[in-house]
Amino acid sequence: MKICLFGATGRVGSVILENYLRDGHGVHALVRSPDKLELKNPRLKIFHGDAINEHDVRATVKGCDAVISTLNTGGGTTLSDSMPHIIHAMKENSIRRIILISTAGITQARSEPELYRFQSAESRRKTTKDAEEHLKAWLILKESGLDWTAVCPTYLPVGERLGTYRVGRNMLPENPSSISIYDTADFACKQLESDQYLHCRAALTY
Repeated sequence: MKICLFGATGRVGSVILENYLRDGHGVHALVRSPDKLELKNPRLKIFHGDAINEHDVRATVKGCDAVISTLNTGGGTTLSDSMPHIIHAMKENSIRRIILISTAGITQARSEPELYRFQSAESRRKTTKDAEEHLKAWLILKESGLDWTAVCPTYLPVGERLGTYRVGRNMLPENPSSISIYDTADFACKQLESDQYLHCRAALTY
């Protein structure tokens, strides 16, 4: 399988990249700063560019079988600006499967299910700007008609690879705590081989 990976230099993205290369898959990675990607592998093809540039996205997606986006907001509108380009490029290449790494903030609040978690008293966020951007990107993806899964970890320290965690469908399990970047990445990789959380926000926590 050949994966198109956006956000390969990020915390979760770098673990996903290592996982796929270790398992013998090919990866196309679009990065703004290739010097930050120290990993070298003959199955890794690096594209220098930006996810908000449609040409760069189309070039990276071409020839792949599935897409994973681990992009962060960058404090701006990177997610919502890049998502239409990703969707268009996938449809252009007849690719249906996409995994989006998002945030538990866009799942439904357990105490107030009519609200997103970042809008409720359950959230400890000082600002909702990033969560609003994650929500905007997910809503665009939701209406795309593609086969998507949104992986939504709660508090995300580097942590350790424990291999055991809880997953909620569109809502965090009760008494959430945290989950490491390693277990988040491992869960995301498994979703390309599964439809268990198809069209679902998979909320992760220990």
